Amino acid sequence: MSNPIPAVKPVFNTGEIRAQFPILREQVHGRPLIYFDNAATGQKPQRVIEAVDRYYATINANVHRGVHTLSNLATEAQEAARETVRAHINAKYPHEVIFTAGTTASLNLAAACLGQVLLKPGDEVLISGMEHHANIVPWQLACDRHGATLKVIPITEEGELDLPVIPGLPRNPGLFTGQSGQARNDSPFTDRTKILAITHVSNTLGTINPVKELIAEAKQRGIITVVDGAQAVPHLPVDVQDLGCDLYAFSGHKMYGPTGIGVLYGREELLECMPPWQGGGEMIDRVTFEKTTYAKLPFKFEAGTPHIAGIIGLGEAVRWMNDTGMAAMAAQELALLEHATKELLQIDGLRIIGTAKEKVGVISFVVEGVHHYDLGTLLDQQGIAVRTGHHCTQPLMDRFGISGTTRASFAPFNTIDEVDMMIAATMRAVKMLRR
Repeated sequence: MSNPIPAVKPVFNTGEIRAQFPILREQVHGRPLIYFDNAATGQKPQRVIEAVDRYYATINANVHRGVHTLSNLATEAQEAARETVRAHINAKYPHEVIFTAGTTASLNLAAACLGQVLLKPGDEVLISGMEHHANIVPWQLACDRHGATLKVIPITEEGELDLPVIPGLPRNPGLFTGQSGQARNDSPFTDRTKILAITHVSNTLGTINPVKELIAEAKQRGIITVVDGAQAVPHLPVDVQDLGCDLYAFSGHKMYGPTGIGVLYGREELLECMPPWQGGGEMIDRVTFEKTTYAKLPFKFEAGTPHIAGIIGLGEAVRWMNDTGMAAMAAQELALLEHATKELLQIDGLRIIGTAKEKVGVISFVVEGVHHYDLGTLLDQQGIAVRTGHHCTQPLMDRFGISGTTRASFAPFNTIDEVDMMIAATMRAVKMLRR
């Protein structure tokens, strides 16, 4: 699988991009902030902050059902954001875009609702060994409720899915079939597999998974596909119709938008078959004490007052990404990744966890004799924000026999100079911790 975005020379001025992020003017422990924790949460450009403020300052009102002007304006702004998101991921209809509290909420919705309509004793749900806990635990709960079994695609030492490959044959179709077209014994799919739930990009390793090929294989078997796109949408062009997935989940705060807002894309036909996840206002058509009928999509899955400001901010974040240029943003991040990889490997005893051929700008590493928490603390003292720990991927840590890593994750406002400062700071910290 080739990288979806070519590593071309960036076409924007990094200084101009940095000027749009007010938080980058902050200092930490008396030093200029170097923010390398973008995989945990992205920073917000000024125009996103202003969009949220403008809603609260000028049109703050509840959406839908209102007859007054502010309610109508708020409704228009929210639904304009829905259309912006639809276009960005190329969903077929705006009502296929369901607003949630984030990727975790989206995946819980998917697992709870699909479990009710699809799973029965003996069925299987297939995930991978690099999943975030948010794409493990909801499926465990669903399997426990319905007597199904959770199966896991193993991970190679390089941090890629350990899938059967047939030399000389295209991966799509035929990823798990031989020359005769018969299913191979080492296919992760079985006749009992009902759901494939897979991450598009690993939050810990940065690995870009061949989700399109996996989805194609799953569709041939009538398997429903759910993709965790939290780490993909900030870095890659995502076309849900091209991918062919049934459900796709992501968060606003990973892609320069507000926290507390996320999206579950769902194919219309599937969403119509899924029961509501939560009950309350907005998601109803008519309520009596004897029976309730439900609203049409997308409102069937959007009970209660939505995070209106967050939705508007997410729409503005998507527009900012498109105006900035995703190809140029990705090229900047990949340049940072390549430089950081080369320089980190010069540190004695340092090992990078996750060396897949296809990666986004995320790099996790361990240093012999140094605890990741201690290293992260010393980097913070020098104004450098990285993430330490298991990154909500404890089974993945177990796979590599480690307790956690230090993770640096890049954004287009980061620079080569900042990477060099992180390398130098890491060298000083390692020398200090090894005394």
